[in-house]
Parts: sequence; C-alpha cells; structure tokens
Amino acid sequence: MQKDTNSGAPGTPSPRLRRRRGSNEFKVLGEVVKANGAHMLVDDRNKYKSMLIRLYSTLWMLGGFAFIIYMGHLYIWAMVVVIQIFMAKELFNLLRKAHEDKQLPGFRLLNWHFFFTALLYVYGRILSQRLVNTVTSDKFLYKLVSKLIKYHMVTCYFLYIAGFMWFILTLKKRRYKYQFGQYAWTHMILIVVFTQSSFTVANIFEGIFWFLLPASLIVINDIAAYIFGFFFGKTPLIKLSPKKTWEGFIGASVTTIISAFLLANILGRFRWLTCPRKDLSTGWLDCDPGPLFKPDYFTVPEWFPSWFPWREISVLPVQWHAVWLGLFASIIAPFGGFFASGFKRAFKIKDFGDSIPGHGGMTDRMDCQMVMAVFAYIYHQSFVAPQNLSVEMILDQIIMNLTFEEQQLLYSKLGQIIQDKMFGES
Repeated sequence: MQKDTNSGAPGTPSPRLRRRRGSNEFKVLGEVVKANGAHMLVDDRNKYKSMLIRLYSTLWMLGGFAFIIYMGHLYIWAMVVVIQIFMAKELFNLLRKAHEDKQLPGFRLLNWHFFFTALLYVYGRILSQRLVNTVTSDKFLYKLVSKLIKYHMVTCYFLYIAGFMWFILTLKKRRYKYQFGQYAWTHMILIVVFTQSSFTVANIFEGIFWFLLPASLIVINDIAAYIFGFFFGKTPLIKLSPKKTWEGFIGASVTTIISAFLLANILGRFRWLTCPRKDLSTGWLDCDPGPLFKPDYFTVPEWFPSWFPWREISVLPVQWHAVWLGLFASIIAPFGGFFASGFKRAFKIKDFGDSIPGHGGMTDRMDCQMVMAVFAYIYHQSFVAPQNLSVEMILDQIIMNLTFEEQQLLYSKLGQIIQDKMFGES
C-alpha cells in the first residue's frame, strides 16, 4: 500500500514512466532545476573563494576609480576611452573565427579602423567647443583648431569611406557570409559602445557629480545585490540569471535609494565636483554651485527623541533628484545586466572576457552603466539644466561658430548698439 501511495503522489514519476523515458528526462529536469536557481550563491560550495577574489578586484577597481576622479575631467574621459577599447576588443572577439581570420590577413585591422574613426567623430563633436575655449588666447592655435573643427565631419566621412572601400576590396569567395557578418557586427558594436559613451562624456563635462553619482549608484546596487543574495538569497528572480534572487534585488533597491539620497549630500558639497568644465585644461574648478547645491535647513520636530543628535537638518535640493536616479539604478538599470545575461546565453559563454578577476570582462561590468549613463544625461537635460539661454551659452556659441574676424565685428556692432541705447535713455 505504501508503494502504491508513493507512486501515485502528484509530481512523482512512476518506475514504469522512469524506464520508458530513460535518462534524458532527468537530464532535462536537472537543467530546469538549475535554471530555477539550484546553483544560487547561497548553495554554492566555492562561494567564499569566489567572494574573496571578487573582493580583491573590487577594492583595486574602487581605488583606481577614486584616484582618477581626484585627477579630474580629462583623466575620467581618458578612463572612458580605455574602457571602450576593452569593450570593443571583447565584443570583436565574441564572433571571431580564428580559421576564417587566417584566410583574411588584415581583416581585424579593418574593425579597429572603423572603431577609431567613430572615436574621432564622436569626441570631435562633443569636445570641439571645449577645445576652442582652451586655445582662444593663442591666435595661431585658434585658427588651426577652427579649421580642424570646420572640416571635422568631412574628414571622418572620408575615413569611413576609406574603410568601406577597404572592406569591398578584401572580399573573398567562400568568405562572403563571414565578412558581411563581421561588418554588421562591427557596426552594432560601434552603436552600442559609442552611444552610451557619448552620454557618459557629456555627463562628465556637465560636472563630475553627474557622472560620479550615477556610476556609484550602479556599483552600490551591484555590491548590495551580491551581498544580500549571498547571505539571504533563496527565491530566483529571473531565469536569464539563475544566481539573481528577489532577496538580493529588493535589498539592493532599498540600499541604493537610501545611498543616493545620502551620497548626493556628500558629493554636492565639493565645488570641484559640481562645476561644469568649459575647456580642456586640468585642475580643480571653483564656481558658484547654484541653487541645487545650496542647502535648505529643516528644524527637527519637538516630538523627536532627545537622544537624536541633530536639531537642524540640512538637505541639498539635488538630493531629491538623486532619489529618482537611485530608483532608476535599482529597478530599471539591472535590466541591462539581464539583457547581457541573455546575450551571453545565446552565445553559450559565461563572461564576455576575463580582464577583471572575479568579475569577468569589462563589458560584464559596464552593462548596467550603459543604461544608467543615458538616463542620467536625459534626466539632467530635462529636469536640471536651465531651459532658457544664458549669457554663458550664447558666448559658447559665439566662440564655437564665429571666426575671429566675425567676433570682432560682433563686438563692435554690439558696442554701438549699447552706446546708442545709453544715449537714447539719457
């Protein structure tokens, strides 16, 4: 009776069914169990060794990141360029076939030609105005830079056309499919890498604060999700990432939002972090921080307990904006990581690379950062940046778009207009 009862229990395969379907069914069932989180960090026997390696790498990265932030805008931009090169290398190698490349000498060089052409175009567009501001005092350099900027777009176009012709001339029989596949893959990489990086660099020059805060929130969210999942994770979150759990996701979300509010208060008190960079010089900046970074003071209600140390609390207005950045970093940005996980599963790889011990490749660390950088820029331009024209914005356009002679003419005409108005009022 006991045997019959067990065999009839729901969800328990009978011996006859077990013999009929064979071992393949249990292989499939094992894969389903694994996909549903049987190998979560909380059940991983080697998790402490993995955590130690990851911790060492994280400390090195945080230390290096802090040093680069301390050095200023140009060094941060250089860091972004280095990250882009690593990401491009990892993604170029993803679909690379060594035996095909042996038959196509110089084909990899073509990929990098397109990469550096895109690099020149994107950063030429973003940084041209700041380059002009840097050399304004030197007449020769000003004229040279003005010419380079004027012909920047046509230069990049013909560099691209040269690569296009290079590609056509190197086409070989029996390699067409591979070559066109690599050509399309290269352009997709350029779109993914340079789209997000252009927003990242724009955030840097709007003020290091607008780069550092979103980037830090992603790091905090990632670390918090790992820690909460490591110690409390039991409930699988998404099948694309079997080690991700609801406990880790919720714990990281709460931690990230609170951290956003507190971190904005700390970072917002350093003027060299909040000032926008209008040129390509180095050194710390000092400027009027603006109303967003000037504290509002709130008196603590009388019913607060006496042991509470503060009777007055200062809050920077930018902290309320930081809460929205924290919400996005904790709820939406992780989907960049889920997308990357699905992408890796499609290609049956564990990581995009192995450049960072315990973390994988550079692309593995930048998946959520790409999503966050775009949102931070759009949020800043929509809700933070002034929507009306300021004197500084007009001056930037004059310096950027007018030649030295045209600026002199504008100066004389503007002086005449002001003089006429003064005499007319008197």
